[in-house]
Amino acid sequence: MNKPTLLVLAAGMASRYGSLKQMDGVGPCGEAILDYSIYDAARAGFGKVVFVIRQTFAESFKAAFPESRFGGKIKVDFVFQELDKLPEGFSVPEGRVKPWGTNHAVMMGAEAIDTPFAVINADDFYGYDAFKTMAGYLTSLPEDSKGSYCMVGYKLYNTLSDFGSVSRGECVVDGEGNLTGMTERLGIKRLSDGRVIYEENGELKEIAEDATVSMNMFGFTADYFAHSERLFREFLSKEETMTNPKSEFFIPLAVNTLINTGIAKMKVLTCNAQWFGVTYKEDKPDVEAKIRALIRQGEYPAKLW
Repeated sequence: MNKPTLLVLAAGMASRYGSLKQMDGVGPCGEAILDYSIYDAARAGFGKVVFVIRQTFAESFKAAFPESRFGGKIKVDFVFQELDKLPEGFSVPEGRVKPWGTNHAVMMGAEAIDTPFAVINADDFYGYDAFKTMAGYLTSLPEDSKGSYCMVGYKLYNTLSDFGSVSRGECVVDGEGNLTGMTERLGIKRLSDGRVIYEENGELKEIAEDATVSMNMFGFTADYFAHSERLFREFLSKEETMTNPKSEFFIPLAVNTLINTGIAKMKVLTCNAQWFGVTYKEDKPDVEAKIRALIRQGEYPAKLW
């Protein structure tokens, strides 16, 4: 089987963070979080990385992350998520400026990927064991497998920020380790009394701190692109989608539909990886400290490339 591909969602401009955080250095030699993900993916057995970016910052991104940066350890390609990249017959509603969401970003990879592939966020640190676990699953699939998806699950308490709210996909897992449903929870934060809450339709609701959540580390077979195209057409055909300028085509929306209709199964993988990320600028010193600790432990060299 061909080596799996890594699809990196890097099109967001990080409005809460205040800059293009995908390129912000956190390692001792200026490495970005993304560098550690590519390093881990290459040593885990991924053969190619495809970056989903936007034309507005393509030049600076490509300059920061050319294929030569990675020392020949992995192939590199770029695709673009733009608001007007819609199926034939659809157009951008007047006044719409918000991107169409994470699964629309995944769809952009169809032109560059024909192998099983993993999806990650550019600004999350997933840890080597997560990439090794994901690569092991994807490379174990029989040739021409369809609908055999997976994800790496994390505990919610390990994914919170001390400096503001976050969004996470809350997962329900059956006795065989398969995902039965995933719900996007918005505005998650820990209160001073220790409880963890999220916001839903203007109301604050409590969520278990040890809930299994998605950090957008998914594994798919290539048939996922065709399913996504069909589901995106259905999404765009709804009146509420075209009249709500904030409606988004999230990965959980597509995955839930495919699971509930029996088209696919998604195995929830567990591993010992440590997740952390930079959601707000105030998170950065903590991330830098954690990376320095991993370097001292011998997990990474002081200079990656």
